[in-house]
Amino acid sequence: MTDFPAWLAAKVPAPARHPGLAAAVLGSAQVLGRGGFALTSPAFAAGEELDGSFTAAEEDAVAPPLEWSAPPPGSQELVIIVEDASAKGAEPACHWLVWGLPGQRGKLLEGEVPPRTGKNAFGNSEWLLPDPPEGETRHYLFQIFATDLPLVLMPGASRAELLASLQGTITACAVLHATFTGGGDEDADWEDDDF
Repeated sequence: MTDFPAWLAAKVPAPARHPGLAAAVLGSAQVLGRGGFALTSPAFAAGEELDGSFTAAEEDAVAPPLEWSAPPPGSQELVIIVEDASAKGAEPACHWLVWGLPGQRGKLLEGEVPPRTGKNAFGNSEWLLPDPPEGETRHYLFQIFATDLPLVLMPGASRAELLASLQGTITACAVLHATFTGGGDEDADWEDDDF
């Protein structure tokens, strides 16, 4: 694995610096936060713990709400990728792939179904509920990318397909970091896995 890029390290705490993160692979110092482009959530501040309602800790959990500022002029589409930044594998575990968002200021409401979604680490086109082992804290990186061309991907595309389609199209990116500590939910389907 390669080293984590210094330009991104200032925005991401040490435990969450997986070198395979989409932002580390696709971004650069020139596009990170370009033009004030930023990603936030009304449900948590940068570095805060995710509420259980967005994780496997609660029944009927949904994806958290997200908001973003206007991307640079000429941006055609926005893409959101959420990954487990503290994963130990060759690639970070993918929790959410979203695209088809207009290239303008906007938001996704709590539990809102996005225009297009791709396959998460379980192969499902939905928000993969964070579920780390009991007592283990995981770091999740919410990443948003603005592109200068609309994507032509069909819904259900894989992470690899999405990353390949984004190569050379990024006009700006922004990141938002959150954590979650596992509580040992015995009913979780993937309790011992790396999510």
